[in-house]
Amino acid sequence: MTGPRYPKLKDRMPPFEHAIAATRGARDYQEDTAAFMSEGGEPVAMSSEGPGYDQGGFAVLADGMGGHAGGALASKTVCENFLEFVASARGEVGERLISGLGAANAAVASKIAENPLLAGMGSTLIGAAFGPAGIEWVSVGDSPLFLFRRGEVALLNEDHSLAPELDRMVAEGKLTAAEARHDPRRHMLRSAVTGEEIDLLDVSQQPLKLEPGDYVVLASDGIATLETGEIARLIQGYAKDGAAAVAKAIIRAIEALREPYQDNATVLVVRAVG
Repeated sequence: MTGPRYPKLKDRMPPFEHAIAATRGARDYQEDTAAFMSEGGEPVAMSSEGPGYDQGGFAVLADGMGGHAGGALASKTVCENFLEFVASARGEVGERLISGLGAANAAVASKIAENPLLAGMGSTLIGAAFGPAGIEWVSVGDSPLFLFRRGEVALLNEDHSLAPELDRMVAEGKLTAAEARHDPRRHMLRSAVTGEEIDLLDVSQQPLKLEPGDYVVLASDGIATLETGEIARLIQGYAKDGAAAVAKAIIRAIEALREPYQDNATVLVVRAVG
């Protein structure tokens, strides 16, 4: 990978450590896909093994929809085409991320055109670039992008589900908090990568500088089983053990709750080493 934001840095401790962990939850199939492409352009397929170390690179996570075949194909198509494009493109990182999203969306459209039975399939997407300037991202859908810093977790990207609208209704006194939390419309998407025009997308306005010890977590919405405070507690508890330990701890905590309708949950964890 070349460009001013990703210089070759030799004889230095790698600044990013990454790992991926996942669970199918209560489902018998997996619709999530995640990968990290290193500075050298080698993608790492979804796995709980790790960790990996890199001077910089691109992370991507996609949560498919469309059933057993459609959702899995959509998320795989989105991840592969996003990474392939951003790895070969030139120009500013932000522009490459947005163009990579466009390439992923076009690839989904091509799959549907080839097989009309796949109509209705789609995926969320978080694409993030890590380098000396920090992190930049583009996202569509409800897959969250978290930053953990000094004991606290913050959501970096927008939620394109109906959840924010329901929460707004709670603030206005039109719904109770319990009604909003259990509303069946809560996870309906207002925007997704479906091969058609993308209604909403979230783009970082400038690189967010990362500090040594920061953790960035790309996740599918299956992580919503955990409260934000619990996510922070888990990262804090395993922070010194590295990205793989944190990723596995989050997935173990989700599985331990034994939610009867637990969605697929996947996390791609990146630690800023220094």
